[in-house]
Amino acid sequence: MAEPSPSPDRVRIGAVGPGLLTAFAAFVALWPYTGVVLPGPWTFSCSAIIIVVVVAGMLARAALASVRSGIRHPLVLLVQATAAVLVCTAVLVGDTARFGMVPTGASLRLMGLLLVQSVDEILTGVAPVAATLAMAALLGLVFAAATILIDQLIVHRLVILAVLLTSLLGAMPMLVSFGAVDIAWFLLQSVTILLLLRFGARHDPRAPRSASFPSAILVGALAVVTALMVAPAAPLASALSGTGPMLTVSADLRLGDDLRRPEGIEALTLVTSASSAPYLRMATLSSFDGEVWRPDRADRVPLSEGFGERDWSEEITTVETEVSIRVTGVSSDRLPLPYAPERVIDADPGWSAMPANRTATSLTADAAGADYTVEAATAKPTLEQIRASSASGVRVPDLPEGLSPIIGELATEVTADADTDYDRLVALQDWFRTEFDYSLDAPVEEGFDGTGADAVATFLQARTGYCIHFAGAFALMASTLDMPVRIVVGYLPGTPTDQLRDDGRVYSVSSDQLHSWPEVHFAGIGWVPFEPTATLGVPTAFAAASADADGGGGDAPEASADPSTGPSTAPTRSDGLEEEPSAGESTPLQRLDPTPVMLTALGVLLVLALPALVRELRRAVRRGRAHSGDAMAAWRELTDTLVDLGLAVPEAQTARVRADVLATSRGVDTAALERLVRAVEHRSYARTAPDAGDLSAPLQIVIAQLGASVDARQRLRARLLPASLFNRRR
Repeated sequence: MAEPSPSPDRVRIGAVGPGLLTAFAAFVALWPYTGVVLPGPWTFSCSAIIIVVVVAGMLARAALASVRSGIRHPLVLLVQATAAVLVCTAVLVGDTARFGMVPTGASLRLMGLLLVQSVDEILTGVAPVAATLAMAALLGLVFAAATILIDQLIVHRLVILAVLLTSLLGAMPMLVSFGAVDIAWFLLQSVTILLLLRFGARHDPRAPRSASFPSAILVGALAVVTALMVAPAAPLASALSGTGPMLTVSADLRLGDDLRRPEGIEALTLVTSASSAPYLRMATLSSFDGEVWRPDRADRVPLSEGFGERDWSEEITTVETEVSIRVTGVSSDRLPLPYAPERVIDADPGWSAMPANRTATSLTADAAGADYTVEAATAKPTLEQIRASSASGVRVPDLPEGLSPIIGELATEVTADADTDYDRLVALQDWFRTEFDYSLDAPVEEGFDGTGADAVATFLQARTGYCIHFAGAFALMASTLDMPVRIVVGYLPGTPTDQLRDDGRVYSVSSDQLHSWPEVHFAGIGWVPFEPTATLGVPTAFAAASADADGGGGDAPEASADPSTGPSTAPTRSDGLEEEPSAGESTPLQRLDPTPVMLTALGVLLVLALPALVRELRRAVRRGRAHSGDAMAAWRELTDTLVDLGLAVPEAQTARVRADVLATSRGVDTAALERLVRAVEHRSYARTAPDAGDLSAPLQIVIAQLGASVDARQRLRARLLPASLFNRRR
C-alpha cells in the first residue's frame, strides 16, 4: 500500500520567507519601468505600496499561525487588500481621503480620472513618459494587485504561476515601448526564478529531498548565460529597423543606428488637385524638457466634426485643395494629412481630430490600409503681410533651465541685422543652410546624436548633422528670441509616377521621405514652416504683392503653410554616390519587425523553461544509459519521475517493495517493473550481474503509466517544475 502524501497544511511555511521573496520579486518586476517612466514620485509610491503589502502579509500570517489554513489564507488576503487600499489612498489621493488614508467618494472619483489620464498618456506619449500623478496612480494600483497576487501564489506554492506573472510584468515595458532590452533585469529575473523554484521545491510536502545545490547552481548558471546571450541578440531599439513590409511611425525624435539605413518601401500614395504634391504631417511637438521634444496633447473631437476655424484672417489669400491618400506601408495611430485639413472623407470612424494642431489621432484605429480624401485650405500671405505680422499669438513654452548660452548668443548674432520677426527667421534658415553640412554619421562619431539641449549645443559647434538636429536647433534658437515654435513630424512630398487615378497623377511617398521641420506662429497668419536643413527642400520664402500681381515670383516658392515642395538636393555619401534626401534623418520612423519582440518573448520563455530543459536533458542521458543496460540509471530515473509527479518515495523502501506498491496502487505493468527490479537487485547484490539488456523499453512503459495515473495538473507541474532537480536524497 502506498504511503500517504503529507497534507500541504502539515508543511509550515514561515511568515518571513514568503514575504521577503515576494518583495524581491516585486521590486525586480518594477525595475524595467524606470526606463519608460521618468524619475519622479511614482518610485516612492510603488516602493511604499510593495513594502506595506508585504509587511501586512507577514504580520497577518504571524498573528494567525495557529489558525487553520482554510481560514488563515482568506484572512491574510483580506488584511493585505485592506492595507493596499489604505496605502494607495494615502500616497496617491491622500488630500481627498478621511484621515489621509480612508478613501471617500471623492477619492474614488479622482482615482478614476487619474487612471483615464494615465491611459491617455501612455497611448499618446513617447517613452520615457512624464512622471505624472496619473502614472503614479496606474503603476501604484498595478503593483499593489501584483504584489498581493505574487505573495498568494508563493504561499500556495504555485511558483510556476508566480514566475510567469513576474516575468510578463517585467518584460511588458520593453515589449510595449520597443525599448532596449534591460540585461540587468534579465539577470535579476533569472535569480528570481531560481529562488522561486527552489522555494517551491523545498516546501513541497511530497518531495522527500532537501535542496540540491549543484542542480540549483546549474539552473541558475544556465539562466544567467541565457540572459546574456538572448538579451543582446534582441535589441529592440535598433532591431526594429528590419526589412519588414510594414512600418510604424511615432512622434519620437530620438535616434538609433537603424535610421541611417538607406533602404525604404512605399509608405503611401496620393493624388492632389494642386500642381504639386503637398507635405504630409502626422504630429507636432511643442514641449521640450531639455532632453526630448514631446508630442502635443490637446482636446480631441470626432473627426467628422472637422478641425475648427481657420488660423488666418480674411485678408490672407486662401488656396483650397483636395488630396486623396492611400496608406500602403505605414502602421501608426496618427493619420498623414496635408496642412491645413478642414474635412476628412471616408476615414475610419475611430479617428479623432485635434483642432489645436490640425492632426488626427486614434486610440483604436490604425492608419495601415486607410483610403481617404482630405479637403485642405492653405494660407498664402504676401511678403508685406508676413513682415507686418509678428511671431506671436500663442503662448511661448518656458525654456528648460541650464540651456547652453551658445544657443541664445548665436540666435542674437545671426539675426542682428534683421528688422522683422520674419526676416530674423529667414536669416536663421539661411544661416543653417549655408554654414552647416548635412551628415548622417558625424553626430554618432562625435557623440551628439540626440535632441537634448547639450546635443544642440554640440551641433551648433560641429555644424554638421541631419534634419532632427537642424529642426531642434532652429526651434531652440527661435525660442530664445521669444517666438512660439514647434517641430512637425511628417513626410516630404511624394515622387510623381506614371500612374493615373481619377484623371490625377499618382504620387508615391517612400518611407525614406520622413522628415521634420520647425514652424513658427504668426499673428493673423497661423503656423508658418521653415526649412533649415542643409541640402533638403527649398527654403521658405514669400512673394511680394507686386510680384504676384505681375504673375511672377522669381525663385521664391509658392507661399503655403508647409515648406516649399520644390525639388531637394540629395545629400552626398562618403562614397560619392547620391543618397535619398532623408534616408538617414527619418527620426520618427521605426520599422516594425516582429523578430525582436519574438526574440525577447523567446528569451523570457527560455528562462522560464530552463528547469524543464535541464530535466529533459538528464532524462535523455539516463534513458541512453538504460538502453545500454545500466540498471541504476534506469531506477534513478524512475525514482525522480515519482518525485516530479508528487508521489510518495519513502527512503526506506526497497526496490521490490516499491514495485509492488506501484503495481497495486498505480496499476503499473508488473512485467516491466519486474525487469527493472531484477536488474537493480542483480546490480546491487550479485557478485557478477548478468547483462540486463535494453532497459529503456520497460522504463518507458513504467514512466508513461505513472504519468497516466495522476491528473493533468500534476503532469504539468512535473514538466515545468521538476522537483527532483531541486532536491537530493538524504
